[in-house]
Amino acid sequence: MITNPQSGTRVDEVAPSIYRISTPVTVVPGGFSFNQYLIADEDPVLFHTGSRRLFPFVREAVASVIPVESLRWIGFSHVEADECGSLNEFLAVAPSARPLCSEIAAMVSIEDMADRPPRPLADGETMSIGRGRVRWIDAPHMPHGWECGYLFEERTETLLCGDLFTQPGAQHAPVTSSDILGPSEAMRAQLDYFSHTTRAAALLGKLAKTNPKTLACMHGSAWTGDGRRMLLDLAEVLAPSAS
Repeated sequence: MITNPQSGTRVDEVAPSIYRISTPVTVVPGGFSFNQYLIADEDPVLFHTGSRRLFPFVREAVASVIPVESLRWIGFSHVEADECGSLNEFLAVAPSARPLCSEIAAMVSIEDMADRPPRPLADGETMSIGRGRVRWIDAPHMPHGWECGYLFEERTETLLCGDLFTQPGAQHAPVTSSDILGPSEAMRAQLDYFSHTTRAAALLGKLAKTNPKTLACMHGSAWTGDGRRMLLDLAEVLAPSAS
């Protein structure tokens, strides 16, 4: 569903009660997309906020699914403008909301940057959000950021996987079962945004143990299928640079 014809922002359900909010942009040749994911539960979670410039469009999209003021958690993978640039704007319109992030992110950035105290999650820590439960998984420098980590929604087996499997282009199907590793690796070959941590294979193996059915990618389509295999395939591709 298009929620703003001017920006092209749209909302689509990619897993039960999980909504992909996507805005196409022209920041690079061929275009690009910025996605946020809304988990509509008793304590709603918005994972990624988008930049401050995108805030009006993301807010409008959230409001098409739930009242914006009902947001309880504003989560993100790592500290970067497209991940949490409008964090304080969302805290201002959702009076009960708090930032949700890794312990490292809370310690080095968010306790100072955010207008409300964060809720840090330790590696492997779970938290009920109503019918569902989310689990935090630390993944430092995977692909970048000391504080990097991911959120796994256990009820729907959805891994909110941030910058992993970044796909180029502005227009994408909301969810696909087609190959996303090939396109994402083609983009990485042109603009390598990975840290190439020596722990890449181990970290991807840890993510693979969640056996996700859906990979909620921040750029491009969400993906459905054997998420464990997809993550292990990425580990194999990165093995030469991780060794």
